[in-house]
Formats: sequence, C-alpha cells, structure tokens
Amino acid sequence: MGDRGKRAPLRLFALEDFPLVQPGDDLVALIAAALERQGDTLEARDVIVVAQKIVSKSEGRAVRLADVVPGERARELAAATGKDPRIVELVLRESTDIIRQRKNVLIARHRNGYVYANAGIDQSNVGPDGQAWALLLPEDSDASAARLRAGLAARYGVELAVIVNDSAGRPWRLGVTGIALGTAGMLALQSRIGDPDLFGRPLEITEIAVADELAAAASHLMGQADEATPVVVIRGARYRASESDSRALIRPIEQDLFR
Repeated sequence: MGDRGKRAPLRLFALEDFPLVQPGDDLVALIAAALERQGDTLEARDVIVVAQKIVSKSEGRAVRLADVVPGERARELAAATGKDPRIVELVLRESTDIIRQRKNVLIARHRNGYVYANAGIDQSNVGPDGQAWALLLPEDSDASAARLRAGLAARYGVELAVIVNDSAGRPWRLGVTGIALGTAGMLALQSRIGDPDLFGRPLEITEIAVADELAAAASHLMGQADEATPVVVIRGARYRASESDSRALIRPIEQDLFR
C-alpha cells in the first residue's frame, strides 16, 4: 500500500435501472440480475458499494408513521425543534443519546455508534403509496455487508469487499457526502503511522478512512434524488483485505472534544 509504483486505474460503474426494492428482496439476486442486464460481472478485489436505503428496505426497516405513538419526551423535543413528534419518537428509539437540539436540528448518537442528524432516519424515496413512511438504518450494517459479501463471493467465485454507504453531514462543512456504515472484506481504517513521507520523515498521526473515501466516490455516481442507481462497483481500489468491520471508523466518546 505504501509503494510508489505505477497505480492501476480506478474504475467505477453504477448498476443502471435498479428495481425498487421491497421487504424480503434478495439483494444478491437483484445485483446479479442488474450486472447481467448490462453485460458486466464481478472480478477479484472489486468493491461493491450498496446504498443503505435498499439494505434497510430489503430488511423491512420501513415504518409507517401512522403506527408511531410519540411519548412525552418525543413531544417535548418536537416542540423545541419543530419536527414531527413521530419522527422524534423513532429517533429516541434508535438512539442512545441526544447530542444537540435546536430549531430544525436534532443530532443523535445511534445505538450502533454513529452520530447523525435524526439518527439516520430518512423519509425520502421510501414509499410511493401516498402514506407517510420513515426508513430506519439497518439493525447492524456490518452484518448486512457481511451477508452481501458472502452471497456475492459465492455466486461469482471471487474474493471481494462490500460497503454499505449512506449520506451524512460533517460538523465543520456544509453539505452531505457518502460514508461507510458497514463494511466486509476490507480494512476500513488504514494506519500509515510510521510510514515515510516523500522526504523520509515518518508519519505520526495519519490514518486513512479508506472505506469512507470509497463510499463517497460511489455516492457521486449514486446521486441523492431520483437517479435509481443504489449499487456501484469499484474496480482497482487499493485496500487491504480484512475480516474487521466499520466500527474502527467511529471515534470513541472519550476522544470527542466537542461534546
């Protein structure tokens, strides 16, 4: 990873016209069918980036808001933030801590460790039936990624990696970008501490969020609105194979200087 030899080109391609995913759908089968339609296949060391939204949908994580009864705490936070109390109730159910609140803003620590606006709960592109729905994050995005990796590796007979990605904001910059919520088959956080720079000086603090970099690149192809391209294949990525998961990317609470 640290050599300065010739780099292979990086290729990204989206699976076009991906069908709308329903609860219980087999994402491995849908990905394989989409690859076949466009004359593509998977190769060794490909990284398959799958949007959190279709993972959550396939796992039945959509909630009809008409079925949500807000509690007292949810109603209080809704009054303070101006948010739908039913959404706030879901945020509380999915979270371990409310980090910040203000008008139109509710930042929470998801029970899996992510710090997110609204605990990652989304209402866009969820239900076409005219009813109000919300989509929760997967129960365990790393486990979701591992299942997809196992299924795709078995189907295509190659070793590969999978990233479940989502869009999130950042504390000191505007806009959203792709991040890795779950990984399988790759080292998500790569330490370069001790490696030499161009002039031989050892790096002291450099750690690379490889999975987030690839998630963001894939998000650029996926889009954020009506593009209907929730799966991207990355070929030629430089990563280390690993059985670890994405939890290495989550900053420990004791290192959070801004709480």
